[in-house]
Amino acid sequence: MLTENEIRDLIKSSTRTRLNIVKMVHSAKSGHPGGSLSSADILNVLYKKCLNIPSEWDKSPDFENRDRFILSKGHASPLLYSVLAQQGFFPEEKLMTFRKFGSDLQGHPAKGTLPGIETSTGSLGQGLSIACGVAMGLKLDNNSASVVVLLGDGELQEGSCWEAFMQAAHRNLDNLIAVIDRNRLQIDGDTEKVMGIDNLYDKLKAFNWDVIEINGHDYNQIYNSFLHAKKCTRPCAIIANTIKGKGVSYMENQAGWHGKAPNDEELVIAVKDLEGDLQ
Repeated sequence: MLTENEIRDLIKSSTRTRLNIVKMVHSAKSGHPGGSLSSADILNVLYKKCLNIPSEWDKSPDFENRDRFILSKGHASPLLYSVLAQQGFFPEEKLMTFRKFGSDLQGHPAKGTLPGIETSTGSLGQGLSIACGVAMGLKLDNNSASVVVLLGDGELQEGSCWEAFMQAAHRNLDNLIAVIDRNRLQIDGDTEKVMGIDNLYDKLKAFNWDVIEINGHDYNQIYNSFLHAKKCTRPCAIIANTIKGKGVSYMENQAGWHGKAPNDEELVIAVKDLEGDLQ
């Protein structure tokens, strides 16, 4: 259980992440704010409280024993970049170069451009397969590190995800944790109208995964679910129910903000909404 001080710290860091996200996307005049905002609480708990990832990256003597994090929904790169900067992987000032010509902060994460990026992602449906391969490699090396992959729920409409779910269970990859951002919206609208994936909990159980369902904005639930997942003897999926566009009043639960940048007036409202969370 997290302490009150730890929760206050996580609220501040998550709000800072969300402020960075809307400012980055506004500055670039392109990007994906909705699904970045919905996962902000999840990623802040993982990086601040759960994952063993050295901020000095490959210069750390313990580099090979790090946990591996893979952002399968690579369009949520503003989220990952902001969290990595807050964790000290690179200066926060660099965030405003997002999607600019010549910047290391590309629209989707690219391996080798920045410390903290495990693999290039963005083609949806591939991250879990990559994570399976990494988890299998760690087992072959007798490395006890965990592999955590964050997926979008619309992404689960890709058949390759379900092949990976089968493979992970078949290989008993108990070092693999899949976190699913279940905000129920994708670029074309309601996930259940585009191609339904409910009842997701039962589907994953049928694929021989351990499954936990949580409120993806409750810091204690996020933290405790990860602690539980680390102890599982099978691959574990955490279904995190979230709000698309969380924290920005006019973006919440609006599919139109999946991949659209706020204008100047909308940025002012977004910043006011988020700064109110700090008071």
